[in-house]
Amino acid sequence: MKIYPVILSGGSGSRLWPLSRAALPKQLLPLVSERTMLQDTVLRVSTWKGMEPPLVVCGDDHRFLVAEQLRQIGITPTAILLEAQGRNTAPAVAAAANYLTALEPDAVMLVLPADHMIADEDAFHVAVMLAADAIGTTALATFGIVPTAAETGYGYIRRGAALDASETCFAVERFVEKPDLATAEKFIADKNYSWNSGMFMFRASAYLSELQRLQPEMAQCCALAVHDAYTDLSFCRLDETAYAACPAESIDFAVMEHTAHALVIPVDMGWSDVGSWSALAEIKPGDKDGNILHGDVYTDGVTDTLIRSGSRFVAAIGVDNLIVVETKDAVLIVAKDQVQRVKQVVEHLQLEQRGEHLNHTRVYRPWGCYEGIDAGERFQVKRITVDPGEKLSLQMHHHRAEHWVVVTGTARITCGETVRLLTENESIYIPIGMTHRLENPGKMPLHLIEVQSGAYLGEDDIVRFDDVYQRA
Repeated sequence: MKIYPVILSGGSGSRLWPLSRAALPKQLLPLVSERTMLQDTVLRVSTWKGMEPPLVVCGDDHRFLVAEQLRQIGITPTAILLEAQGRNTAPAVAAAANYLTALEPDAVMLVLPADHMIADEDAFHVAVMLAADAIGTTALATFGIVPTAAETGYGYIRRGAALDASETCFAVERFVEKPDLATAEKFIADKNYSWNSGMFMFRASAYLSELQRLQPEMAQCCALAVHDAYTDLSFCRLDETAYAACPAESIDFAVMEHTAHALVIPVDMGWSDVGSWSALAEIKPGDKDGNILHGDVYTDGVTDTLIRSGSRFVAAIGVDNLIVVETKDAVLIVAKDQVQRVKQVVEHLQLEQRGEHLNHTRVYRPWGCYEGIDAGERFQVKRITVDPGEKLSLQMHHHRAEHWVVVTGTARITCGETVRLLTENESIYIPIGMTHRLENPGKMPLHLIEVQSGAYLGEDDIVRFDDVYQRA
């Protein structure tokens, strides 16, 4: 049996703002360990017998970050499928299923969100092997989490009759949407309910067969999106038109709640979807006062509080049961029992057309990164890092001029018809309208300061003539 981990790496993780943002969402952050959640998810199953290299489905904006994070852990994926726009989990899984059946008609999919934490990986492995034995040719298995509390933030699964003598696998009686507290308490008392983990295992052909029966329009759009997909560098870009026409629905709503072939394997494995700051606080070990502190933090008379400092000294005195998160451009202070309302902050930023929900002050690009240092009327200052051997596009700007000062490393700079090398403490001026390119020909990172000046300084004032990353 060839099992392909299908890693769903979409979403923005808005309830973990201001750390998680649209351009750098929670699955690409090191929230639980020293590795990112995507890396932990991939490595969790990478050494299991029968596992093929993972297939990752992600948004176009995250493609280079995903590829780099896989490279860092030594993983060469089966494929990275790019969604021009997110269409929820059912189409993402369908696209992966169509891709895999072309490779291996009998392929088995282990569908895993990229942003889940599992403490007991041995228990998870046992559950996966049970599912592999149970699915046969038509069953669609899901993993139900043995609940530890009357949680209102998760959906639930009620199990039916046992399908094996050891009572480890059950028919699914019904799926239940996120309940209110009173209903959740009844579920916990019943003992037949599990949390819905959002993880699945089935043959790709079985999923596509049920999707065709239950959601024929979605099945057709996804099949066409894969059939007309094309290669973009090392990525597989799903056909934009076909995929955009696909209905946007979750795999639960589109398939699992309506199929007669669903089965559930309850498992107790220390699982969390890390869906909020309070969920993260429950995972992390606290100090003697129950505090979880990260960064440059001082406390006095503080209990049961998570404080995360990213760039500045944070002092807290005489408070309890708070979440405090500091980044260079935003500070969040929220009571632990109110963390679900963090999403409203993101909605406010969107309505006000601000940028703090999109990017951090440091923005990652396939060639390195840049970080805003200062900005004002008709100017802004950035710190730019270009990785060894990388180069920016050959480009020009209609509305701004740029002045570059090399701090460390060596820069090869094209300015019009002139190409020159600059080293530490040397600088160059790029006039408005001048074609230019910045490269790092060395073996060490290139660091420079860029001062932009002009009537308009937006990132969309870039006309690219040549780009090794094939960006528009």
